[in-house]
Amino acid sequence: MRLARIGAGERDRGQTVIEFVGVVPLILLLLVALWQCALVGYAFVLAGNAADEGARAGAAAEGDAGGVCQAAALHEVPSSFQGDRPNCHEDGGMYKAKVTLKIPILIPGVLNSFPVDGTAAHVKER
Repeated sequence: MRLARIGAGERDRGQTVIEFVGVVPLILLLLVALWQCALVGYAFVLAGNAADEGARAGAAAEGDAGGVCQAAALHEVPSSFQGDRPNCHEDGGMYKAKVTLKIPILIPGVLNSFPVDGTAAHVKER
């Protein structure tokens, strides 16, 4: 019985598939981590912008400044990022707003966990 000799190109058959299968989970894990980082950054931007809009609206309000501030702040935040009610108050000559949002884990609106605070202050208009 004579054994057939395997050529150099045939010995590596399947090697690419094995490498691909080994690397795909790492690539997917990296994509999930990048997506979560993007959600964290977006939550920080939303919180800061909502606080700024709320403080600006509260500083210019002529009646119920707290209600106007809260409404303006909540208007800027998507429902999937909603956290606690905005904290709006006047402090000296400044009108301050603090917005706390929940950072979603992977899917906005499904599992929100870590709080993010955004604060802003504007000079009270008289």
